[in-house]
Amino acid sequence: MTRLRSVWTIARTRRVVQIGFLVAFFALLLGTHWDPEAPQRSERLLAFFAIDPLVLLTTLLAAHHVPAILFWSLVTLGVTLLFGRVFCGWVCPLGTCHAVASRLLRPGLKQLRQSGRWSSGQSIKYYVLVAFLLAAACGLRWIVILDPLVLLTRTAATGIYPATYWAAKATRNSVYQADPGIGSARLVRVTDPTFDWLNRHVFGLEGLRDPVYAGGGLILTLFVITLGLNAWRPRFWCRYVCPTGALLGLCSWRPLLRRSVQSDNCNQCDLCGMHCHGAAAIEPGGAWNSMECLGCMDCRESCRRGSLGFTLVRPLRRDPQLASVDLSKRGLLMSALGGIALWGSSRIHPQSRGRQYHPQLVRPPGSRAEPEFLKRCLACGLCMKVCPTGGLQPSWGEAGIDGLWTPVLKPQIGHCDYDCGNENLCGRVCPTQAILPLTLEEKHATKIGLASFDTTRCIPYAYGRDCMVCEEHCPIPDKAIYCLEVEVTDRDGSRRTIKQPHVDPEKCTGCGFCEFVCPFKDRPAIRVTSANESRHPADPTLRPEGNQPILPGEADPYA
Repeated sequence: MTRLRSVWTIARTRRVVQIGFLVAFFALLLGTHWDPEAPQRSERLLAFFAIDPLVLLTTLLAAHHVPAILFWSLVTLGVTLLFGRVFCGWVCPLGTCHAVASRLLRPGLKQLRQSGRWSSGQSIKYYVLVAFLLAAACGLRWIVILDPLVLLTRTAATGIYPATYWAAKATRNSVYQADPGIGSARLVRVTDPTFDWLNRHVFGLEGLRDPVYAGGGLILTLFVITLGLNAWRPRFWCRYVCPTGALLGLCSWRPLLRRSVQSDNCNQCDLCGMHCHGAAAIEPGGAWNSMECLGCMDCRESCRRGSLGFTLVRPLRRDPQLASVDLSKRGLLMSALGGIALWGSSRIHPQSRGRQYHPQLVRPPGSRAEPEFLKRCLACGLCMKVCPTGGLQPSWGEAGIDGLWTPVLKPQIGHCDYDCGNENLCGRVCPTQAILPLTLEEKHATKIGLASFDTTRCIPYAYGRDCMVCEEHCPIPDKAIYCLEVEVTDRDGSRRTIKQPHVDPEKCTGCGFCEFVCPFKDRPAIRVTSANESRHPADPTLRPEGNQPILPGEADPYA
């Protein structure tokens, strides 16, 4: 009885720890917002990225430079070498989501017996890891799209967060319109204060625009699909796809904490295998794969005879019951070739070679030059979450296949705040310094694009009427948009004077406020493009210092 109580305590403790880390993750994510009274730097969420060894490794391979905060992930590797993949079983918030989904979608006993056993398909994630690590060494960081912490952060920031806000607001509005209640007791007296409190303390959107993200629905749908796959195999993502799990699995080849079975007391009922989260059991009561074990201890709890446990052994000790994933040389070779082919295909496009600049690729202030930016950016969505105007959106085709879901500014949705809490918040929360933190003076001097007029749509040019909305809203103190008086002839032949706006390229920073407020909402008459960027010395520019395009024979910063 004492042992059973101890076993239950270990399993219960693990579940409490898992839920605690998951709650902490979402609490820190919700804490990353812009407070107009006390601007948040929101660097606390970086604690999860700081313990992610895959972020450290890929940043080192691709950018050859690692922010100091990422070296905390060496602690994760050290713990894994000692105790196996306990990070996956106890800490990883995405792993907890899949564990909960697996429990809710748990199949019947017969299916559970089949799905709990090791399958050769679980080696796929190791080949994926090899392919993408080689691509990362060449500069293509697609592997971070599959990283569990990055994936969950991106999904939560661009999918779960805005969807939850929309549901809360729609509920409040529906109750307000229906105004249900009994006598003088109305439900709106509860829903309105509740929503106001949530908006101020949870969503952090008081006085700001509603969060909307282009493609956020697809990102959320892909996440839901991965959860649904747990109905076929429990913790499907962790077993077959997760590259971080593969990396930690390689470090768990000979852990100090190992499973031990008393063969004389084991009846090979396989209850331990059926309850194994990682499908680490090779055969009932026999061989055990340490590289797939998540350290959940459910196998120990499920054993009714007390014949299974975990003990500490000396380093690198051989164990006849200890198995490992058998990776074929042919498979590793094909993975390596696949990684090189993936990198090569990403370099074919002229945009990836710096021979073409996409006009809508407007990066946030503080972004590094595009090749270096893509080597560092995780596409995690944190910069989009903290943007006070919601202008930062996940890219789709603007940055090519290399830059899928990386941040771009969409001025029609939201402009780049000129002051932004006296700093660029996007640079404060970037875990890999793809976006550098800037002082307010540095931000004001940084050009992220250039505004230009479409005179076929601009009201003063095309219709001969006064409109100075863009000039009035330009946040530059001495105005990047100015107006000149011109004389126009009306249809009846009468002449009158109007003001036509112009852009001063010396002063325009490309913040996009003019495009955001333009009366034309379908296609604004003034639009911001990536021309005149400060971060690209080779970008064609209108600045007098004369940064010119790359000429044949000159050094190529994209090479």
